[in-house]
Amino acid sequence: MSLRKYLSSKVFVAQVLAAVAIIAVIAFLFFHWLTFVTNHGNEITVPDLAKLNEDQVEEKLNELDLDYEIIDTVDYNPNFPKLTVVQQEPTSGSKVKGGRTIYIKLNAPTFKMVAVPDLIEKTYRQAVPNLKAVGLEKGTIRYIPYIGKDMVLEMWMNGKQIKPGTRVLKASKIDLVLGDGKVVFEEAELDSIPNTEMPIDTIPNEE
Repeated sequence: MSLRKYLSSKVFVAQVLAAVAIIAVIAFLFFHWLTFVTNHGNEITVPDLAKLNEDQVEEKLNELDLDYEIIDTVDYNPNFPKLTVVQQEPTSGSKVKGGRTIYIKLNAPTFKMVAVPDLIEKTYRQAVPNLKAVGLEKGTIRYIPYIGKDMVLEMWMNGKQIKPGTRVLKASKIDLVLGDGKVVFEEAELDSIPNTEMPIDTIPNEE
């Protein structure tokens, strides 16, 4: 049989149709398998993990076939319970596949320690930003007689005088003692001031 007659024969047409059918079946099975492997159409909504501790996070994510990993502990935030979730990635409401890892950050158990800056002989306007820069807060203000108006003379905390460099918990309140700007002379200093007045009995008589 010649090639021309073979190509136009029923046998060739049947073979072509059979090959097309096999390819179609293979393609269908492949895409069906791919959909199954990637869980296409079976996305999971990431829950809100905020303020949950690690045990609660694990229990909640296990129910959804999700995993988690703690990547960091952030500075203590008083708005969140200790050692609970402050941040998560992906965020709540995101759509993910089963088995996805959720990365979380926990709230520290307490404030960290910071060093009290040296505010002595600085003005009040300078002292407040310096306190805020290291995470401390301004407490009460008390004035004492001193020539330097609003100059920091002492620093106190919880009723005790503290020195620059003392380590305290972040967000602590530092009480300041300031000068009132009034000049005050001690009695000894007043006694040492020379008397420039002329005694009455030495005043010359005018003729």
